Amino acid sequence: MNIEIVSGSPRAASVTHRLVLFLEKYLKSKTEHNINVLDVRDWQLPLLQQEVYSQAGKAPEILQPLAKRMFEANAFILVSPEYNGSYTAPLKNVFDHFPKQAHKAFGIVTASTGALGGMRAAQQMQLLISALFGIGSPYMLVTPHVDKRFDGEGNLLDPGFQKNIDVFIAEFLWLAENLAPEMQPII
Repeated sequence: MNIEIVSGSPRAASVTHRLVLFLEKYLKSKTEHNINVLDVRDWQLPLLQQEVYSQAGKAPEILQPLAKRMFEANAFILVSPEYNGSYTAPLKNVFDHFPKQAHKAFGIVTASTGALGGMRAAQQMQLLISALFGIGSPYMLVTPHVDKRFDGEGNLLDPGFQKNIDVFIAEFLWLAENLAPEMQPII
């Protein structure tokens, strides 16, 4: 199964990206799934003013690698800081270009240096997932004080937060593995 962790922060020194690094390492150590990080900083997508790409082959040549990853993904983990009560525009822009992700599992992860951990962004991301025809895991990983919980290399500094991570990952993987076509029994 292909799982894309979408790192939604456009900032060069993003503290949210620390959580992405942790999740990538953690999932690679706990599963045999193909885990990738799709960092919005790596793609110079224009604001959507043109055709959306409903298939990988319809995307411009420069976006073919991204299109291939989007359409081959079985599941996504969306990771975003909270910007003005919502998730980031670059995260949405990726999915605006490749919109319909029908029946794919989505996990929601938010982060903030404040006490709410991006809760309002998490609520907005639920609406995005529904619009994409995806299926969101009901257990979200809302991460307050992310700068004190993870270091710059993505190492967990707060062992008390591990249970939150474990529950999120277990619930997300259960959903993703039950939705992925190659995991379905042949009838």
